[in-house]
Amino acid sequence: MSAIDLDKLFDQFPSIRTGVIGDVMLDTYWWGHVDRISPEAPVPVVALDKKEYRIGGAGNVALNLASLGAKVSVLSMIGQDEDGLILKKMFEENSINTEFLLPSLSRITTNKSRIISRNQQMMRLDAEITKDLSADDETRLLERVEEYLKIENPQVIIFEDYNKGVLTERVISKVITLCKKNGVITSVDPKRKNFFNYNGVDIFKPNLKEVKDGLNLLTDDISLPILQDIHTRLQNQLHHSISFITLSEKGVFYQQDDRSRIIPSHFRNISDVSGAGDTVIAVASLLYAATKNIDLMAEVANIAGGIVCEEVGTVAIRKDSLLKECKELLI
Repeated sequence: MSAIDLDKLFDQFPSIRTGVIGDVMLDTYWWGHVDRISPEAPVPVVALDKKEYRIGGAGNVALNLASLGAKVSVLSMIGQDEDGLILKKMFEENSINTEFLLPSLSRITTNKSRIISRNQQMMRLDAEITKDLSADDETRLLERVEEYLKIENPQVIIFEDYNKGVLTERVISKVITLCKKNGVITSVDPKRKNFFNYNGVDIFKPNLKEVKDGLNLLTDDISLPILQDIHTRLQNQLHHSISFITLSEKGVFYQQDDRSRIIPSHFRNISDVSGAGDTVIAVASLLYAATKNIDLMAEVANIAGGIVCEEVGTVAIRKDSLLKECKELLI
């Protein structure tokens, strides 16, 4: 790592054009304090102190990319509702291009409301529609993706799947085909429903639980030989290039061809793992687009995921914090 000029690398980020396609959502945080139990039922009474909106889901991947300075566009569908207007405005305030974000008459904007007291989540309320996009909405989204590829000529498109219906089998297959035709790198953070639909993607980034669920594995062993076998089994079905598997507190694993490695995590004071996967896929995709260096990609993404776990709630990685820690840990 001593040969890497990190300042020069991070200075490249604004020149990298990235697209994020998937399930965007609004995260609402109700912060309060608990002094008593309700007389109506055995539940705590939360006295609300403040309300806060944050960008969530696939939008958080876009936010992480924008925070690092990349030029990012979001490709998705939202409802024609107040939550959609709030989310769109927040994207624009964070320099995220919404030209390719479409409204749908048949859907609502996903909103996850969390009630938090003493830095602990007390409850979560989800307002959402999780059925697949209609055929008409699929067609509209795919047309917008084609426009995006033609207008922006991006280096990478990230699929961020939260099983909310935007990433249908047809959308996934068609977008991967379009990206291959246009020489665009593809990466995916999958969920179980579409786990094996990302055929031919460049970077496949599940977490260990998702891999075990997808392959019906019962083992708790995460040794290098086991992970290498997992890569082979994934590749037999997906025909992808790079497996990049997050291992929670034990770090990350990657393999491309015969090159593989487990990178252990760095010691952290973990507060909240919400959104860490979003940060990891954003940083990994950006680093790979900039360098094609899978070891550096994994190292930096591993550090970034750890940093955001030290804060409560979904937060984006800060460019200055990531650069500082990379200099301390990698050089």
